Amino acid sequence: MHTRLLELYRSNLREAHLLLFMLAAFLVVYFVPAGTERFDNAVLEAVRLTNWYAREHVILCLLPAFLIAGAMAVYISQGAVMRHLGPQASKPVAFSVASVSGTLLAVCSCTVLPLFGGIYKRGAGLGAAIAFLYSGPAINIMAVVVTAKVLGAEIGVARAAGAILFALVIGTIMHLIYRKEEAQRSVHNGRGFGGDGSDKPLGVIAGFFALMVGILVFANWAAADSELWMRIHAWKWPITALLAAVLAGLLIWRWHWPAAQLLILAAVLTGTALALPGVPELPFALGIAGLMLIALLREQDREWALQSWDFAKQILPLLLAGVFVAGFALGRPGQEGIIPAQWVALAVGDNSLLSTVIASVLGALMYFSTLTEVPIVEALMGAGMGKGPALALLLAGPALSLPNMLVIRTILGTEKTLVYCALVVVMATITGFVYGNWW
Repeated sequence: MHTRLLELYRSNLREAHLLLFMLAAFLVVYFVPAGTERFDNAVLEAVRLTNWYAREHVILCLLPAFLIAGAMAVYISQGAVMRHLGPQASKPVAFSVASVSGTLLAVCSCTVLPLFGGIYKRGAGLGAAIAFLYSGPAINIMAVVVTAKVLGAEIGVARAAGAILFALVIGTIMHLIYRKEEAQRSVHNGRGFGGDGSDKPLGVIAGFFALMVGILVFANWAAADSELWMRIHAWKWPITALLAAVLAGLLIWRWHWPAAQLLILAAVLTGTALALPGVPELPFALGIAGLMLIALLREQDREWALQSWDFAKQILPLLLAGVFVAGFALGRPGQEGIIPAQWVALAVGDNSLLSTVIASVLGALMYFSTLTEVPIVEALMGAGMGKGPALALLLAGPALSLPNMLVIRTILGTEKTLVYCALVVVMATITGFVYGNWW
């Protein structure tokens, strides 16, 4: 009797929850201000930002990042990760390796996520993984140079120093808060993730990952107002193709992949590139698809493709949903979403603590592609934004975004994600406030 009543209660509770959800959804749809100029424009901005993100970032940024993350899970020895980045590793060594590795990538807050997930699930300690997660998009050498050139050397140096300090301090604090949990996690890491690493020499594995990272970096090389950067940008696709050819050679030599299959793939990619020279993303995507297809057909490398797919299905839907919401709220760079731009300019128009907090929070929610934060801050400073809030936005914005937070939660859980985001916002606020008032 008691069991029957309990089941009836649970059933009624589920139905009540369903009714409340349906009622809430109906009320939202019923009262949505469709037809008003601001709402309709916000929806269009959300669609446009998501479309731009899909065109500019999914193929060139995320697909190679998924491949690298999948390869980390399969070909990197878990013992090596534990020695250099694990919870029991020397903290100065672990944090230095993680920070430097992230800096060399120079990726945005979303592209770094598969790589962060790869090293964390492979056994890296939480503090080192967080240092890597922050340093990748925040300590971007190109962005620091552009910041100094556009906004002034003073704020450029402040951004570089603050970002390096943040990576180390936030990683250390996360390690200290969760040190007991991390100690327990290190005990269970013997179960591994994917395979137990490759039996190939360290130099071969390092070259393998260096080539893939090089492809990721050069495929996303952005044009900049500098003669050197422009010269490199003009050669980005030939350099990317050369790195891909060397990677194929390495796969034939040390992974024993069939040369005939890779030559056929190369011929298809070359023909596509010559037939459609204005769409370099197409042969790039076909190359990744061909690489994963060959891996799937090989029993010893199938796990690489499967792990890459696991990262893609876990991360990509959340990123696209987060970008849509961010676009609806704040619009694309230079455009407005549902929140008027003048509200933002007024809210951060001085160096007060409130303005700095608002700048940090807005920066944490907005999505910034690599380098786009600089012209946005330049425009806001032209509208009266204080130097303190500007620095706070530069420190919080590139490292965090709404889509970035959604994905981090699936990897770390809600509590650790909230602690990490709070640390970034608080430290950006304190640094910006001190810089704006006492520098």
